[in-house]
Formats: sequence, C-alpha cells, structure tokens
Amino acid sequence: MAKKKILFTGGSGLLALNWALLPADAYDVVLGLHKKNISVNNLVTMIIDMETITGFSAVLENIKPDIVIHCAGLANVEACEADPSMAYHVNVELSVNVAGACKMHGIHFVYISTDHLFSGKKALVSEDEIPSPVNEYGKTKLEAEKKILEISDRFLSIRTNFYGWGPAYRQSFSDMIITNIRNKKPVSLFEDFYYTPILIEELGYTVMELVSKHANGIFNVTGNERISKSVFGNRVADRFGLDKSLIRISKFSERKDLVKRPADLSLSNKKVCTFLNREVGNIDANIEKLFLQEKTGFSNIIQNV
Repeated sequence: MAKKKILFTGGSGLLALNWALLPADAYDVVLGLHKKNISVNNLVTMIIDMETITGFSAVLENIKPDIVIHCAGLANVEACEADPSMAYHVNVELSVNVAGACKMHGIHFVYISTDHLFSGKKALVSEDEIPSPVNEYGKTKLEAEKKILEISDRFLSIRTNFYGWGPAYRQSFSDMIITNIRNKKPVSLFEDFYYTPILIEELGYTVMELVSKHANGIFNVTGNERISKSVFGNRVADRFGLDKSLIRISKFSERKDLVKRPADLSLSNKKVCTFLNREVGNIDANIEKLFLQEKTGFSNIIQNV
C-alpha cells in the first residue's frame, strides 16, 4: 500500500522541521520552502510558490500530496505590529491562496492557528469563545482562520502553542532556557504570563489522528495544564538537571516595552480529548519526551540544519 504524502509549508521553521521528522516512516514528506533553502536528514525539500492560487495549484499538481499542513506564517508579534500590511499578506493572503488551491484539488488542508486570538481576561478558553485579539498578529491569524473555514467546511484549524528543538537560526522557548542555563547565563521568565504549551511531537501525532478521523473545524491542541512561563522553565530545568538558581522571576505586567499581548493565552483542550477519547498534552510527559529526544539524537538532526 502506497504511503500518503504530506506537504508542509513553512518547511524551514521550527514547527515543520520537528513535525516532518516524526511521520517519516508512515508518510512521504515534502518540506515546502519559501525564502530559506535548507537540507535535512534526507527529507525532500522544494521551493514552493504561495503568492497566488494558480502558483500553489501548480505546486500541488507537481507534488500530489494527500495532506497540506500550513505552518508558514509571520509569528513575530513585534514584526506584525511594525508592518501590518506584511503581516496581512503573509498570514492572511498566502494562507487563503494555499487553502483555495487545496479546495480546488480536493486535498485535506490543516491550518496552524494560534492562541493569540483572545484578550487574555479569561483562562482556559474553549473553541466556542468569541475571539477578541489585541494585536496585529492575533488579528491576521484570526482573519486567516475565518477565511479558510469559509473556503471549505472540511478543513481543520489548529489553535496551539508549541515548543521543540530549533535549528541554529531559530531557537525555541525551551532551547533558550536549556542553552542559557547550560552556558551559566541567567534566564528571566514571567511568573504572570500563562499558557498551555504542547511538545511538537504530541501536537503532530494528535493532528494526524484528527485527520485520520476526518475531523474538521477548530480544535485547541494544547497542553492540559495552564502554567506560567516561570513554572514551565523550572520544570524543564528539573528534568534536564539544570541549575535553577539561574532562573530569574520577572513580571510581564512590568514590561511596557513590548507590543500588547494577552497575559493569559491558555486554551482548554477538552474538545480534542473528548473527540479522541484520550488525554492530550500532559505537561510533564511532554517534557520527558523532550528530554528523550535529546538523548536519542533527534535534537541534533534539527540543530544541525
């Protein structure tokens, strides 16, 4: 039986790199690249055109994927605020082009959304909550989500906040904690900024399970616990045997230099747990997997990209 083929957009990014290496045995994987050309672990990479529906349609005709996972986007909150038109182009227009072409070709499309869609005044927000983004990043991601789900009611939008191993040119939050403490550098972490992080390994397998069960619409695929950045950092330090005295506790509420963000990004994952009839995103289990990824050499593959 022939393997199904997955095309990842944003193939040089943290999410696509970690995710693409997971299903390599079960799927044929293509990393779609936009500006940055990379080579990784014998995976197929290809420069792709997302600037028009016609251009991406030609990509689909060439690659013939069964699933497109749209990881490409401008996720830097400051960059989005500084250039709203660029944020709209990358996060909305390109996403709509990719989704539109997938609709034309009858290809299952998965959009990676965000947890920055709400005001932060409520904890563990469900998929039914009315969004109220507070910055350009959140606004453009929400607009893209709305337009994509209007294109096809078969598409998936995944709201999430993930971490994993980053390449040399893009550290993740967990990388920053581990690398700095190992280098005897202090790390400042917010005690009043909350979220529900999930390891990309679990995020990827969970989304693929949703696809296999023909799920559609919006799903929060997140950790199962609302924690602060500082608590997360301390748990990572505990498992990796790091010197926690280098963790400095700070307050997000005192950082007036940052673009406005919701101080509570936490999302409820009850819907996905109910749909799949299992637990999703155990924080400590995910940190243990991160630890094992380093022990088995998985992290080196990505860090050497």
